[in-house]
Amino acid sequence: MSLSTNLAYDRLTRMLGSAWFLLLALAVSFKLATPAGEPWPSLVSNFFVAVFYLMLALLILIRGPAKAQAEGLLPRIAAFVGTYWPWTITFFEKTEGTLPNLLSTAFVLTGMIMILVTVRHLGRSFSLVPQARSVVQTGPYRWIKHPLYLSEEIVFVGVVLQHLSWMTVALLFLHICIQVWRIHYEEDVLRRTLPEYSSYEASRWRLIPYVW
Repeated sequence: MSLSTNLAYDRLTRMLGSAWFLLLALAVSFKLATPAGEPWPSLVSNFFVAVFYLMLALLILIRGPAKAQAEGLLPRIAAFVGTYWPWTITFFEKTEGTLPNLLSTAFVLTGMIMILVTVRHLGRSFSLVPQARSVVQTGPYRWIKHPLYLSEEIVFVGVVLQHLSWMTVALLFLHICIQVWRIHYEEDVLRRTLPEYSSYEASRWRLIPYVW
């Protein structure tokens, strides 16, 4: 691709990606505006989900230019499917009962706090498609290589609890598989582009210390 084509592609993906999460935030905000007797844990959880969507929309818009990115179509498919498709769970039927919504609030809030801390250290190195910008080694990156993926998955568990069914649980497990796929693509491009990444990855776990 030429430089102008790359810039145009980057602008287009930023706009589309940001617009998608803004749409989801509006959908959740509409539910907050018309609660129709929903229990307060559900409303609190919905509020944090809406904030999460807005944060993703902002991160996509302000990310810095990439030094390199994974080649081919499969990394892009994994990135877009893993990022956009699972959040359509918002449109599934809501879970009844206080306990699932309390658990949902706990997961979403925990994940949101973790995302805020991670993003503070990640800064403009955020991306959806596997790309290389810099090797971040501060904050949660001191212990694991992919704290943002872990944080997103915790939030996603909270969203599933809001719309609990066999279908949404199946989507959760499928999403975890896609995220693992994305991690391998991301590590490959970082390893090939940033020489300092090899020593960094040798001393960190991927997601869960002493597990993987």
